[in-house]
Amino acid sequence: MLRALLLILSVVAIAHAELCKPDAQNAFKVRISIKTALGDNAYAWDANEEYLFKAMVAFAMRRYSSKSTTQISNVLLCNVTDRVSFWFVVTDSSKNVTTVPGSVVEAAIRMNRNRINSAFLLSDKTLQFLKITSTLSPPVEPSTPVWLIVFGVVLCLIVAGIVFLIVSGIQKHKKKNKESTERENLEEKVEVTVTLENGLPCEVLDLKAGHINGVFPADDERFTSL
Repeated sequence: MLRALLLILSVVAIAHAELCKPDAQNAFKVRISIKTALGDNAYAWDANEEYLFKAMVAFAMRRYSSKSTTQISNVLLCNVTDRVSFWFVVTDSSKNVTTVPGSVVEAAIRMNRNRINSAFLLSDKTLQFLKITSTLSPPVEPSTPVWLIVFGVVLCLIVAGIVFLIVSGIQKHKKKNKESTERENLEEKVEVTVTLENGLPCEVLDLKAGHINGVFPADDERFTSL
């Protein structure tokens, strides 16, 4: 009985080895760059990480099809390298000796790509399924509605325009007052300006009324009465 059990296990192992190998039918190669993605916080790729990878692939298969009964044991890894690259296949849970079509596996991986990346703290560039094209990340929706952002920008422009008009008006008013004050000061200086004649200040003459020089006596005082 023990020999029969060992024989069955060896047959299954040989069959799995034939199913999972480089460039085998329905096999996919994975390349992981943990150091590039996480730097000093990079973790080691070990048996626990392999188990998590198998679990995530099984999860993707079951989530993709409600009829799928894929188990962790149905995900086979092979040709694992120290630089963290390997091949994997998904076997049919009902037969376990045939692989699930590659198109189904690809669709399931693409559908759950973000969940798989998040499990390993990686991205499409650092967790590469070489035969599966990268998926576009869902657009990030801003926490603030777009219309509110536009409204805020327009309101800021209006306020800035009002402030500019007020400041420019004040500056023009100050400049106008300054020019008016300077003009008045100049007129006052012109009015009080006096001229000098023979070294003596002279008042402004009234051309119509004339001016009497007090040095000489008037005509009627020139002659004294006899």
